[in-house]
Amino acid sequence: MEEKWWKINSETLIDTPFLAVHEDRLQYNIKQLIAAVNGDVQKLRPHIKTHKTGEILDLFKVYGINKIKCATIAEAELAAIHRISDILLAYQPIGVRQKRWISLVQKYPFSEFSTIVDNITSAKELNEIAKKEQLQLTVYLDLNTGMNRTGISITEDWLALAEEIVQLENLHFAGIHIYDGHLKGSVDQRKLEASHSFSIINQKIESLQQKLNHKLKIVAGGSNTFPFYAEQTNVECSPGTFVFWDINYSLNLPEQNFKPAAVLVGTIISKPTPSTFCIDIGYKAVASENPIDKRLVILNDENLIPTSHSEEHLIIENRGKNEYKIGDTIYAIPYHVCPTCALYETVQIVNTEHQICDQWLIEARNRKISI
Repeated sequence: MEEKWWKINSETLIDTPFLAVHEDRLQYNIKQLIAAVNGDVQKLRPHIKTHKTGEILDLFKVYGINKIKCATIAEAELAAIHRISDILLAYQPIGVRQKRWISLVQKYPFSEFSTIVDNITSAKELNEIAKKEQLQLTVYLDLNTGMNRTGISITEDWLALAEEIVQLENLHFAGIHIYDGHLKGSVDQRKLEASHSFSIINQKIESLQQKLNHKLKIVAGGSNTFPFYAEQTNVECSPGTFVFWDINYSLNLPEQNFKPAAVLVGTIISKPTPSTFCIDIGYKAVASENPIDKRLVILNDENLIPTSHSEEHLIIENRGKNEYKIGDTIYAIPYHVCPTCALYETVQIVNTEHQICDQWLIEARNRKISI
């Protein structure tokens, strides 16, 4: 890792805490993603839940990536505003969200929208709304390969459900959606488990395609199983964290050569004891769903260890010999960057000269843009 790549010129620092993104590393990660699929950008449908940022969507297009996956209506609308041509809402629309999704489809006709369903009732509801609005809606069947979060289990008769959905006149059945974020362990173990489920699914898809007049798509995986799906044909891969990367994936997905690009910047605000100090990265400034040893890693010094956390304060124990004073700047990488990013209205962009050169709005952290 480059020597102190994370430092920012003090003359360009703003009030802390803030989230900084090093633009050269962000672009490196996009190029690395494309390299992982041997340059075939049509295999890429990155999830935008990590960054939620229009400028990064514009950057995707520069590199030829024009399909995305998202989880919220706001993320989908942001993608449409930035003229992404193919937008998958990978979150089954229920109730009011169905109406919001229809409004999105109607407002942005230049983008192709799709969503997921995992039961016939929800599919029929979408079909009825589509019929009333004189629309043809595109859907994928969401399959559960073991995460038990959403989707119809692959141990159930999901082919029968797929055939029911196909019969709904105002729905276009595009294919299968799989998210297997539950798969952990070594890259070989993840590949083995993903391969087992995928082979079962593939056999059934072939039989389903024989009854249809079009080829079915498969949208599969996140970061954990990206190395496996990147090698498969007729699969669109959907990693999201790659843009910024974080400590969790640096530790647990070492085979993927992405670089941490997002850095938390804080300030020492107090020194309550000779061996401890307090910084302003509370749990309103960094994702804190994990135990305190899995929230962030401080870059300044490996001997600076978080010991206590509250809303606006983080207590650090200095177990080394380096001295720190009130007002010093502290840099850290979050353990989980996705929810960390959503805590900030903006991200500060850092150039290769270590200067803050721009500010991007994390617009889709909001639940609503206009719809």
